[in-house]
Amino acid sequence: MKSRPKGMPSEENFEFKEEELPNLQEGQLLLKSLYVSVDPYMRGRMSDAKSYVAPYNLNEPIAGGVVAEVVESRHEKYQRGAVVLGNLPWQTYSISDGKGLSPLDPDLGPLSYHLGILGMPGMTAYCGLLYIGEPKEGETVVVSGAAGAVGTVVGQIAKLKGCRVVGIAGSDDKTAYLKNELGFDEAINYKTTSNMREALAAACPDGVDVYFDNVGGEISDAVYSLLNKFARIAVCGQIALYNATSVPTGPRVEPILLKKSALMKGFIVSDYAARFPEAATEMVSWLKAGKLQYEEHIVEGFDQLPQAFFGLFRGENTGKLLVKVADFNTN
Repeated sequence: MKSRPKGMPSEENFEFKEEELPNLQEGQLLLKSLYVSVDPYMRGRMSDAKSYVAPYNLNEPIAGGVVAEVVESRHEKYQRGAVVLGNLPWQTYSISDGKGLSPLDPDLGPLSYHLGILGMPGMTAYCGLLYIGEPKEGETVVVSGAAGAVGTVVGQIAKLKGCRVVGIAGSDDKTAYLKNELGFDEAINYKTTSNMREALAAACPDGVDVYFDNVGGEISDAVYSLLNKFARIAVCGQIALYNATSVPTGPRVEPILLKKSALMKGFIVSDYAARFPEAATEMVSWLKAGKLQYEEHIVEGFDQLPQAFFGLFRGENTGKLLVKVADFNTN
């Protein structure tokens, strides 16, 4: 990261550098990046404001979820050819001491899935919906950012729980995908809808019981007006606000929560780390049974990382956005 962005990130905030890695020392691994994840939370880390995770440092590589192959090892736990998941720098190759790495089982699904439905986004969807939203059969669940890596999974799990599911996304192609491929009951294109409250009221004739919020902003304001008694709101992301240069003013949500006896809870997926094993087990079983569909938007080439990251905020992806850096098991 060359500089900290003001508003929407741009090319000038990044630069590419070539460096020669040192020789491996005892207890170290040489890793080749295969797939690199780009995620909305990274925008927060580009700022130096205090948050739940430390900001990125200037003139150092950005880091995030990476699936990597062990191409050389002087570590007793990992052999050459193993595949691992870790919070690793945006580099084609990197050196690790093994801390924070998780070995991956290729038999569970495509390697890229471990950055998506079997990784952080999948765990976010599962834990946020089931442990905060607590959907019950017959209830109405609304998902903003519904065509993204988290939202697509949230909606499908809600359907598995017997709910009416309404998704909000940013194109006709995405809303058609949500309804025709993933089984959402209704889907709203917020970019072509002049009155979100009216559109939501028509899509949710019995009100809203659970709101999974990936977006915030005016979309969430419209949802709040339709909350039922004892509604639950899982605040997962606020992507509409991440690039804001000032604090926007919206309706005060507290009177609505009070009148509706509603629960609103923000969460970070790591809050539920102890439940990941049970979540992953159930997700794998649903995938193998064909009960969950999963979409990936894969961009090819390490040099495309910045553009892929910008694409998150332009709404270019359907499903999980990844950058493929290299093929597995080639040197």
